[in-house]
Amino acid sequence: MISVNEIALDLFEDLAEFPEDYNVEFHQLDNGARLVDCGVSAIGGYQAGKRFTEICMGGLSEITFRNGKINDVPMPFIDVNTDFPAISCLGAQKAGWTVKVGNFFAMGSGPARALSLMPKHTYEVIEYEDESDYAVICLESDTLPNGEVMENIAEKCGVDVANVCAVVAPTASIVGSIQVSGRCVETAIYKLNELGFDTKKIESAMGTAPIPPVKKDSTRAMGCTNDATIYHGQIYLTMRAPEIKDYLDKIPSNKSSSYGEPFYDTFKKANFDFYQIDTNLFSPAEVVINELSEGVVYRVGAINPEVTLKSFGLL
Repeated sequence: MISVNEIALDLFEDLAEFPEDYNVEFHQLDNGARLVDCGVSAIGGYQAGKRFTEICMGGLSEITFRNGKINDVPMPFIDVNTDFPAISCLGAQKAGWTVKVGNFFAMGSGPARALSLMPKHTYEVIEYEDESDYAVICLESDTLPNGEVMENIAEKCGVDVANVCAVVAPTASIVGSIQVSGRCVETAIYKLNELGFDTKKIESAMGTAPIPPVKKDSTRAMGCTNDATIYHGQIYLTMRAPEIKDYLDKIPSNKSSSYGEPFYDTFKKANFDFYQIDTNLFSPAEVVINELSEGVVYRVGAINPEVTLKSFGLL
């Protein structure tokens, strides 16, 4: 059985051993827990963002960057591919763990979830559970966790606190922009899982999304990082599942009643209440599916460059 924590641990060790190569800062707490600051106080950057995203996907992906354009505007893009879509996206990358201890709050994702089974239903559906003495977690937070937070993570993962490793970055940071855009494939896999489709039938996945500019605060950053996938994420899935034709119309973001304007504007109109937003919005803009058993190709959705550029402050 593949261990996402064991694979990600090697990637974490690289950050921890050579922090100056990534513009990050390594910390070891009094209880032995280790963490790497990728953007709270540290500068971070593209290579730190690449490593953060790889760790988040349990080391089961390839991450590259390129210069692209939205209409005629130059923009960096992230390209993601994986041959283990269900495990890397749902078993690791999914932000399925709200870490709240005292005044500390973070959205938790990454391999440690496969030890804590956060949430348990996800792992039942994809039939995966990791076994490892180490827990590697990715925290999207404006502050660094203290020893108490790491103790809490260790307890839920069933490991010694000295074996807890965390990478941390705020949403409003270079690494934050990169790692959220790097969830473009995960957004598609997550949406299909929510629709009741068996994501274990997806054999490989590739996706791309623009990396948005860093905003001044986490709420605005959350808006434009989500928009990178909602309005400009393009995903290619390969699977053996002829029944996918029954799900096609529900996959892309443009089927949502909340579609059509930058997410921050939608969120503001909803009084910053997620429960007032149609959850179908959290989907990629365009998806192409190669269904192998019948040898057919489907395409649904479309990118929306205008809303993307508006969200990024370029229109």
